[in-house]
Amino acid sequence: MAASITDTQGIVAIAAAALAVLALLGCVSLALAMRRMRRAQRVVMGEEGQRDLVAHAARMEEAFADLREYVDDTGRRLEERLAGVESTLRGTFSHRALVRYDAYNELSGHQSMSIALLDHEQSGIVLSCIHHREQARVYGKQVRSGRGELELSPEEAEAVRLAVSGGWNAGDGAGEPA
Repeated sequence: MAASITDTQGIVAIAAAALAVLALLGCVSLALAMRRMRRAQRVVMGEEGQRDLVAHAARMEEAFADLREYVDDTGRRLEERLAGVESTLRGTFSHRALVRYDAYNELSGHQSMSIALLDHEQSGIVLSCIHHREQARVYGKQVRSGRGELELSPEEAEAVRLAVSGGWNAGDGAGEPA
């Protein structure tokens, strides 16, 4: 007896063949998807031979740990350098002011001056240069915590006050940056 396509065996054979074709198409589709995924994986992981994703993730974690250690070490070194610079800067003049005046009321154009040069603790020196027609004299006085160790002239005291308050030049009475 010959089997025909319309009997049960034929229908089952056709269904099995259709199912096999669908399975084959699914396998081809999965193979293409896998090929695209591996191509993308090679872009991410590089062409360095056969590695799996777990080994790549472990390598990346190790690289990030090394990078973090390097950044932390660099940060520590920068902090040390910054501390050294801050220590050095404490001894520099950070407050200053210049006051010009006419010491002898000769209408000589404010040729005399007092300049205050102070550090962050408001300690330093005040230099005064008194100009007269035939001579000039220079005086220096030490300042500690904003006060002169010797009595300061009104102009010297003004220079210290201006330096402490922001370093303005009193010039001819009009404040301008020093």
